[in-house]
Amino acid sequence: MFSEERKFCDWELSGFNGVPARLFDTIESTHSLMKSLAAAGEIPPGTLFVADSQSAGRGRHERTWSSPAGKNLYFNILIPLDGIPIASAPQITQVAALTFAEVFRQLQDDANTQGLGNRDIGKVTVKWPNDILCGKHKFCGILAELIYIKCAAGQVTPAISMGIGINVNSDACDYAHLGRDVTTLKDIAGRQINREKLLQVLVASLERAVGQFRAFGISPWVSAWRKMDQFIGMRGTIIVNNHCTDENRKGGTGVQKKTGRIADMRDDGSLLFECDDGTTETVYSADLEV
Repeated sequence: MFSEERKFCDWELSGFNGVPARLFDTIESTHSLMKSLAAAGEIPPGTLFVADSQSAGRGRHERTWSSPAGKNLYFNILIPLDGIPIASAPQITQVAALTFAEVFRQLQDDANTQGLGNRDIGKVTVKWPNDILCGKHKFCGILAELIYIKCAAGQVTPAISMGIGINVNSDACDYAHLGRDVTTLKDIAGRQINREKLLQVLVASLERAVGQFRAFGISPWVSAWRKMDQFIGMRGTIIVNNHCTDENRKGGTGVQKKTGRIADMRDDGSLLFECDDGTTETVYSADLEV
């Protein structure tokens, strides 16, 4: 994982079921392209798109995801939903978050064993609904959307287009325009990461995880999530914004905010939140700030 990296054009990657990956030196957004090509029936389930840079990378609620060239990972995987109920599809993002977090935690532990890394930065952890952080700083974002792939005779089959952005080898200067601290895997591990090898591990781990989810559902993942989540029991703020942008995510029309205590993650992956007004809510979709 810490070996010297090959040129991006020479990376050897595949998606699920061995579907060859498509590499893009630069692209507006892997997520946008995957959605359009899948809807047109031009790519099969399991397809992996990987970009060396993006000019219009986006996260949840259309927020900007900074995508400098040659430093990080920006990729999309078209996850088939055969054998998975549509109602359970959103839980795949939580499975992905925990799966990736476990890879990153192992990377952090390996670096610390070698006397590397920043021991003051905190541990890699997960935060509901699908954020991956080190300490309180997010360095991996996941965006998933249910789409329908056009098949023969006009039929369609459902799939999840999952976009992932990971701050791998970037530096603080790459994010100065954001006005906030940003963590990277290089900071966590104390040395450059081979992005190709990391992505090979992440895709293979996710494919195994989706297979396990298909067989056993979300319950085993919730148990593992509770062990890694460092925020259960802490105070937090739930933010619901149906018209969210970079500028108005914390205020404006349509914003609902509630403060309280993060009580637990329920067995179906939803959040149990004890509000300061004395009520307890089950939250299925929102942003959680701590």
